Amino acid sequence: MANLNLLSSSNAQTNSAWASAVPSGIRTTAQDAQAKMTAATGQSTMGQKDFLTLFTTQLKNQDPLDPVKNEAFVAQLAQFSQLEATTNMSGSLSTFVESMSSSQITSSANLIGGKVAVPDGPAELVKGTPVKGVVNLPTGADGVQFKVYDTKGILVRTQILGSQTAGDMSWSWNGMDDAGNALPDGSYRFSASVASQGKVTTPSVSTMARVIGVSQEADKTMLLQIEGGKTVKLSDVKRIDG
Repeated sequence: MANLNLLSSSNAQTNSAWASAVPSGIRTTAQDAQAKMTAATGQSTMGQKDFLTLFTTQLKNQDPLDPVKNEAFVAQLAQFSQLEATTNMSGSLSTFVESMSSSQITSSANLIGGKVAVPDGPAELVKGTPVKGVVNLPTGADGVQFKVYDTKGILVRTQILGSQTAGDMSWSWNGMDDAGNALPDGSYRFSASVASQGKVTTPSVSTMARVIGVSQEADKTMLLQIEGGKTVKLSDVKRIDG
């Protein structure tokens, strides 16, 4: 009878030649074990128990005159152990990611009631308390023009500032219009025009807005609900005030 040792890598040519000589209706021990496993479990993937069953079946049916070598035996076990370890690691990472998502919600909830810098966010004027804005100036500025608009898009205040150094520039609006009149409480919007190195740009102005809620999307992205109706990603927040 031909050699049935399918474990030994040194007998690859013998196994191949034997398999090609077997009639198409006859299955090898490995093929038969795989077919039974698929029929019993409904899946073709091999788990630890399935591997051991197939492995011992091959050992029982090997050629006693040419048994599997110890090196091949150890190599087979080592490969499966490595696969099993990788599978377990994948499961552990999935569990870790889920736990991190839960902790993100808990930690983000601590932001409720605090203020965060929101790019192009609403500027909430409350009882005349100055509203702060921040604009990033990577190359500095020869001049900066700030504008304030109400909810109807009407320009209510314009302020021109001189040269600025590179970095984040803070700006505060006292709630007054261009005539010096106090404006009513509500939501306003800032815009900025920056002249630098012969060019005029309109970078976004980040305003300090209060967080009123948090939520998480299906892809685990954390969202902050901001006073005034805007929603921003937690990853977009560059500054947080208590």
